[in-house]
Amino acid sequence: MTILGRSYLTVLALTALALAPVDAMAEGGNGPERTLTLSVLGRHHSGLFDQGGAEIVAHDPETQRLFVINAADAAVDVLDIRNPSAPVKITTIDASSLGSGANSIDVKKGLVAVAIEAVNQQENGLVAFYDAESLLLLKTVPVGALPDMLAFTEDGKRVLVANEGQPNDEYTVDPEGSVSIINLSRGVMNATVATAHFQDWNDRKDELIAAGVRIYGPNATVAQDFEPEYITISEDGKRAWVTLQENNALGVIDVKRAEVIDILPLGFKDHSLPGNELDASDRDGGINIRNWPILGIYQPDDIDDYRFRGETYLVTVNEGDARDYDGFSEEERIGGLDLDPVAFPNAGELQGNANLGRLRVTSALGDTDEDGDFDQLFSYGARSFSIWDARGNLVYDSGADLERKIAELLPEEFNSDHVENGSFDTRSDDKGPEPEGVVLGKIRGRTYAFMALERISGIIVYDITSPFNVSFVTYINPRDFTVETCFDTNGDGDCDSTNPAVGDLGPEGIAFIPADQSPIRKPLLAVGNEVSGTTTLLQIDVKSSLKSQDESEE
Repeated sequence: MTILGRSYLTVLALTALALAPVDAMAEGGNGPERTLTLSVLGRHHSGLFDQGGAEIVAHDPETQRLFVINAADAAVDVLDIRNPSAPVKITTIDASSLGSGANSIDVKKGLVAVAIEAVNQQENGLVAFYDAESLLLLKTVPVGALPDMLAFTEDGKRVLVANEGQPNDEYTVDPEGSVSIINLSRGVMNATVATAHFQDWNDRKDELIAAGVRIYGPNATVAQDFEPEYITISEDGKRAWVTLQENNALGVIDVKRAEVIDILPLGFKDHSLPGNELDASDRDGGINIRNWPILGIYQPDDIDDYRFRGETYLVTVNEGDARDYDGFSEEERIGGLDLDPVAFPNAGELQGNANLGRLRVTSALGDTDEDGDFDQLFSYGARSFSIWDARGNLVYDSGADLERKIAELLPEEFNSDHVENGSFDTRSDDKGPEPEGVVLGKIRGRTYAFMALERISGIIVYDITSPFNVSFVTYINPRDFTVETCFDTNGDGDCDSTNPAVGDLGPEGIAFIPADQSPIRKPLLAVGNEVSGTTTLLQIDVKSSLKSQDESEE
């Protein structure tokens, strides 16, 4: 086991390099100029508002069914998308007897896997396997505490499960995070499970912290503090990378040996550097994207991987997340902190509500000399997506581009919330557009990153074919900002039903459907929107300005 630790200054240098002009590092041009567009093809409404009525989605090309996690009902909605312009709900798989919530889903070769948490979240959960055609329950396999995400390997012989292991609200019970590896090579009825634990890293806690890994839960061991979030698996199924969001790190898994072989700290993003600007206040009267003397903790949520010129690259969406429990909370606003007068000689000005005063930061970092005041300020997430090499070195970061694109394309709705319309700028003090999900798709020889922006909503797309020559492609937001988002149908004063006219709110899970697996032989995106409870199918159209053979960057 090794740690690819990097110093704070090294990470800042890599960030600056990643934000250098593209043509300084470009390895070849983009070839023929192409135009990619997204358009809404069809939508299914669960009717549920802000209850997780549609979250994670998975597509089965054999049956042309879409399996959608309905967290509100601990269930899986099964949609027929043979006519994707009019998806039809076939039935619902009720998993409520197996646990308290269905969290994630994937499908491969006619087998559906569903991650289900226990009634007591701190106890071990399970994975339920269903037949994609008959929808019969075939087998349940025990896994770790709070299985929050799962994925099949490309050959379908294994399922990897990220067991988040969150503590209870009092922070008195903190189960270990882990990654379960379910072996299906002898068939689902003979499935076995092995666990990649973090226990072997417990005696290296000080070494991990010195390398930049955040380990800070009260009285927590390394294994207890790590909370696996999302997994991506190499095409050959030998390696997997799991985001440790709260810990600002990636874990590297040897799949066959079910062993955590490395921990990769991700470092921090310097928002005082040109290119790393952000809007830090919801009380500054408008769009104000500028540099500030703060550091962003990448804290990626979703992750995907791809190959370029024989090397593996990892794409993360840097959402950010705080630990905020009754028994322990790290979340503070800068205006309420005691700032070091040497590090922040203009503290009074900075702590104004129109400046940094409203920005949410962690109290678990920043008092470098332990004298009770803060010498550095660390905000949650990086308001960006990043590309890393397989060893955790930063290759590219989108800097301030996500906020700048929203400001350019939807200036009147900038940094809106996903629950209410008329919420301009309300998320600027708290992670901005909040990139949540990412899926990569290869179309005509080029690799695109499709990313969900959880708060303002919509899907933003970048061409990442070369990680050294990344470019913005398009952004679609199927949301009507002029109508009410929801209805009070029972007269109790609360929103309980989505207004169908509002479109999509709070995209969570995305699935890319390539043309050869699509019911209409055109590539599609399937998006689960947790606030509006809608499952939406987007058609992807790519047009080239030149007639040429598709080029492969593999």
